[in-house]
Amino acid sequence: MQQLLSALGRVFRERVGWKRLGIVASVAIVSIAIMHLFRTLKGVDTAMVLTALAEKSHGQIALAALCVLCAFFTLTFYDLFALRTIGKMHVPYRIAALSSFTSYTIGHNIGATVFTGGAIRFRIYSDWGLSAIDVAKICFISGLTFWLGNTFVLGIGMIWHPAAASAVDLLPESVNQLIGAGLLVGIAAYLTWIATGHGRRKLGKDGWKVHLPSAPLTVLQILIGVVDLAFCALAMYLLAPSSPNLDFVTLSVVFILATLLGFASHAPGSLGVFDAAMLIGLPMLGKEELLAALLVFRILYFLIPFATSITILGIRELWLSVILPWQQSRKLQPAVAKTPPSQPVNTKQAAE
Repeated sequence: MQQLLSALGRVFRERVGWKRLGIVASVAIVSIAIMHLFRTLKGVDTAMVLTALAEKSHGQIALAALCVLCAFFTLTFYDLFALRTIGKMHVPYRIAALSSFTSYTIGHNIGATVFTGGAIRFRIYSDWGLSAIDVAKICFISGLTFWLGNTFVLGIGMIWHPAAASAVDLLPESVNQLIGAGLLVGIAAYLTWIATGHGRRKLGKDGWKVHLPSAPLTVLQILIGVVDLAFCALAMYLLAPSSPNLDFVTLSVVFILATLLGFASHAPGSLGVFDAAMLIGLPMLGKEELLAALLVFRILYFLIPFATSITILGIRELWLSVILPWQQSRKLQPAVAKTPPSQPVNTKQAAE
């Protein structure tokens, strides 16, 4: 049996590979999302969407914006936690916050987050002496924080409210409850594995090894992901239509599934995938009202942070590449001007 599994694994790596499987999965998710979105949006009244947008109160939008701000503040601790985990204590919080915010917002909006976000992180952290391997470790631990937090909340949500998950994945409620229990058991098993190791557990081999956080720090890692997700879901909940009554747990389960599908699709800004999953998972809400809520959420969570990150990085590059070298050259000019010119050597006097 072991030889058969080994042979199947070898055939999979040689003929298919995880990279090709990921591409196929992304294309499939995007295609299904577009098909469902096209069907869902049939008959939508644009005038009603605009009316629903106009009915959003300033207080409602302000509270949602505050939740988004809190979510991004929590997001800054992703990189800080990762930096401390790999022992880079000299990198201050402001640099971790800059890297975490800009790499996430730009990478997620452009797509291919692993490459775009990693490139931005390397551009920032290389000034502090971090190598490409260090940045890869930071990306891994930050991603682990995201997935642990989402898995934990999704597991609880699928057990507590399996009908919300069934609206998205079309599985029976009992199956979703089993999946939710399996997710929580998986996290418990991971924590047990971390806690029972001699010293800190390690992943990787050869030149790339990352030490995982201890069990207490892993609990903190999960908490960071949970708080980030809670603020995002609360922002969407505040923007959602007030009628019919929708409980926070139902929206959170649908929101998490939509978010994870969006990440798995690698579509820029999860465009189409996230929206389709939300529309499918919340059929009790009016399409026009929900579309208006999604539009405002996209502006608050995607467009404004993306524009802010581009501006911040642009100013930073201008400062480092143009203004700072110019200031340094200006400081050197007076020093050069004060240096007395060398006296010409009189060859006749030198000979005497």
